[in-house]
Amino acid sequence: MDLIKRGLSKITRVKTIPEDMHETALSRCLNTFDITLLGIGHMIGAGIYVLTGTVVREKAGPSAVLSFLFAGFAALLSALCYAEFGARIPKAGSAYSYTYVTIGELWGFIIGWNIILEHMIGAASVARAWSGAMDAIFNQAIRNGTIESIGRLSHENEWVSEYPDLVATGITIVAFTIIGFGAKISINFNSVFTILNTLVLLFIIIAGFSFADTSLWSSSSGYGFMPFGFEGTISGAATCFFAYIGFEGIAIASEEARDPEKSIPRATVLSLLTVTCLYLLATASLTLMIPFYDTNTSAAFPFAFDEVGAHWAKYIVAGGTLLGISTSLLGGAFSLPRSVYAMAEDGLLFHFLAYIHPKTQTPIFAVIVFGLISALMALLFEISTLVEFMSIGTLFGYTIVAASIIILRYQPVSKCQFKLKPEEQPAGTTTTSVSEPSMTTVNETTPLSKSDPTTPVKQSDKRSMLPKSKSHDDFGRLRQNLRQVPILRRFEPGDGVKSAVVLMGVFMIGLCLVVIEGASYLKEAAWWSVSLVVIFSFLIVIFYLVIVAHEKNDAFLTFQIPFVPLLPALSMLINIALMLSLTKLTWLRLVIWITVGLLVYFVYGIHYSRENKKTQGYGPMVEYTGDATIPENTISGMTEEVKELQPQRKDEGLYQ
Repeated sequence: MDLIKRGLSKITRVKTIPEDMHETALSRCLNTFDITLLGIGHMIGAGIYVLTGTVVREKAGPSAVLSFLFAGFAALLSALCYAEFGARIPKAGSAYSYTYVTIGELWGFIIGWNIILEHMIGAASVARAWSGAMDAIFNQAIRNGTIESIGRLSHENEWVSEYPDLVATGITIVAFTIIGFGAKISINFNSVFTILNTLVLLFIIIAGFSFADTSLWSSSSGYGFMPFGFEGTISGAATCFFAYIGFEGIAIASEEARDPEKSIPRATVLSLLTVTCLYLLATASLTLMIPFYDTNTSAAFPFAFDEVGAHWAKYIVAGGTLLGISTSLLGGAFSLPRSVYAMAEDGLLFHFLAYIHPKTQTPIFAVIVFGLISALMALLFEISTLVEFMSIGTLFGYTIVAASIIILRYQPVSKCQFKLKPEEQPAGTTTTSVSEPSMTTVNETTPLSKSDPTTPVKQSDKRSMLPKSKSHDDFGRLRQNLRQVPILRRFEPGDGVKSAVVLMGVFMIGLCLVVIEGASYLKEAAWWSVSLVVIFSFLIVIFYLVIVAHEKNDAFLTFQIPFVPLLPALSMLINIALMLSLTKLTWLRLVIWITVGLLVYFVYGIHYSRENKKTQGYGPMVEYTGDATIPENTISGMTEEVKELQPQRKDEGLYQ
């Protein structure tokens, strides 16, 4: 039993936050503008040039504009959760660090392990997209030449690439080489590419609207604005969501930000608003140029300009495609080694991966090792397999971060590691400066301060101390008028909310499974499917109200997402729905990846964790092995003075 308790205490221990959160071996050299462009560059790349054609042609038609709007809102919910943690914990680990601090080590490791997978696959898939765009310019000459000289790797295999993509491998190595030279150099490359890409997108939007035919959006065209119905628009939103996942790179860059408390939230909101506007306008221009059913899924914009007779424009678009994909590749290559560094620095991965090169101030071994793995994946695997596998790990991380926000906001002060705002003094009260101790002498009627027994508390301070203690000490407890709720009053502060968040997430999974897997039964109004939807919805609302019944902590000094727990709970529901819409094969791959990660954790990470070293203590400070003896008269002379316990003063209970 003791062994089980020790094991549970290890996997649930939380990361201790250092007093100086700004201390780091990395270089704090990035401002808000740099980080905003990093976020924009990470999000606008393969998404706009590759994803848009597929969504318009196969899922939503002209209503793909709304699909991007809905997806942008869902991404904003997750991004705000990341922004709150990024401002409060300016470390490179992103969701890994947030989960480790809030929920515990095992969950933190699982999230970090998935983030590494996400960025590895992200870099490899974007490199494949870059190679495909380059090949399209040369009319498949690269593909055909490679197959003729080297041969095929597979025939119609959904896992392995048709041919070894040497171009994708080469561009991946180039990107990681740039990243290895330092944050400022890589960000400068990213900024230049992002600005040029934005100019190309503005050209696409302006030129596209000049060929606009508004009848393509009306019912007179035979299809209307929603040819696939509202369901198609929502299905398109699920696909479009993955065009926004690069915002996590902003949080990862927080350890290299000069003023993360301000720049991370600002960069998050600015980049998402900019990207959403560009996506909406570009999609609108595409669907107004040509009918949605004529859209080319692999090269939507060049084909559209060809159709309207602007053949010259496709070369500008092709250049913009390469620029956009290059910024996405640099963003993924920037985030990956820093995620590895954060876990290795905490001892959960091999420590040599945390080595910082003194000249470049980058985790150089993490750059080399994982850059080569990403290059190998780009060489061998098909892009569609890579993208789908990346999506599930990303959504899993988003869900846990949203849950962590709720748990953190309802933690008691005793478990909160962050500095809080000073409590407001009630109107009409006065406090006396500590620098005037001579005005009051310690006697029977003057109690001592609880925080500092050497400092007397004046009678005039009694009124200010009582509400101050009540305010902060109530965080995580039931609200004053609900203190006698039978079951909830038995929970320790914060534990009731944590249990409610877990159960709410479980019933969200049940609701989404019924809606997604049992959609046909719901259309037929089968009694059992409707009953399950009602039951799961009712239980979700019940546990949401349990969370609301507790006192919330809004006293943090840094950025706070508004409308907690509503917005994080909504983010959890959306992310769970998107995860469950993915294929069963993708879930199987995730289970295999997590199993490998758990093996790494229990063989290495749990033993070499920094938190494990802290809990082991120092052992005996001094051990005497000599043979000296103490005289008996000395021992008999040792006496202990025992004082009788004094009764408690009547007014002492007021301050305890």
